[in-house]
Amino acid sequence: MDVLRTPDERFDNLTDYPFAPNYHHVDAVAGDASAGVLRMHYVDEPATGTVCDPAETVLCLHGEPSWSYLYRSMVPMFSAAGMRCVAPDLVGFGRSDKPALRSDYTYDRHVAWLGQLLFERLDLRNITLVCQDWGGLLGLRLVGEHPDRFARVVAANTFLPTGERPLSDAFHRWRQFSQEIEEFPVAAIVNGGCVGQLSADALAAYDAPFPTEDFKAGARQFPTLVPDSPDAPGAAASRAAWAELETFDRPFLTAFSDSDPVTAGSERLMHRRIPGTAGQPHVTITEAGHFLQEDKGPQLAQAVIDLVAATPGHTDLDTLIQAH
Repeated sequence: MDVLRTPDERFDNLTDYPFAPNYHHVDAVAGDASAGVLRMHYVDEPATGTVCDPAETVLCLHGEPSWSYLYRSMVPMFSAAGMRCVAPDLVGFGRSDKPALRSDYTYDRHVAWLGQLLFERLDLRNITLVCQDWGGLLGLRLVGEHPDRFARVVAANTFLPTGERPLSDAFHRWRQFSQEIEEFPVAAIVNGGCVGQLSADALAAYDAPFPTEDFKAGARQFPTLVPDSPDAPGAAASRAAWAELETFDRPFLTAFSDSDPVTAGSERLMHRRIPGTAGQPHVTITEAGHFLQEDKGPQLAQAVIDLVAATPGHTDLDTLIQAH
């Protein structure tokens, strides 16, 4: 597998992103040692406050075409509230390695890469998942496959398609745009998914991982990987994840924005099918677009903190004892 790595200097002096880089290697292709390994980057900030239990971990998963920079306003709030915060960069994004060929990226490989990092390398437990966009397509799959690792879920502007329901017209327009445009404008895409206007520094940060078009294979491929038929790659595994989610009775909060045409209404399906959504203080975040972390990051972070503080009994006792 031919792999590209963004030069470190492209990430120097990013505004409001002071976090030290952390790395682990994952198998490029499961079961094929000859394919080599990929370096995955993640933010890992410790708890500094005492509002929540120190055994709590918040896992922030980004989507397309962003990276962990998306959570820069939220990570310090989680840390100050007393929770460890982990925010990975998916393979192909941020400071993580970027396979050069679009065919190197599949839905199942993304799930496997992320699972290796979170469970085999970091051994995360008592996770409060915060997921948006592809962070949900991957994160909710992992909840379905490893439910005991997760104490809570906060789903924001995301969904878990199985190919059995038509995708929205807005998504189809986005996918067509992503495949036909000659130069993939990463920063402009993120900016267009916000209600507010990103600063010049933020725009530069979203372009930083991609020095040339060659680095954007993963970003280009992601829209084509969303299952749009029952027999599409990943659809069967997503249906299996839904079967587990339909028994998931731990706290499950939806925090969707009011201005995202791509995922609008998906939260209602979760409310109907996931037991853990019952009785939760679901929130609609106003004046926010698809990338609500940019428009209203502190408000989303506070909703997560409030959920964790209100449901302390969902921390695993063995891990709590180890933490002390």
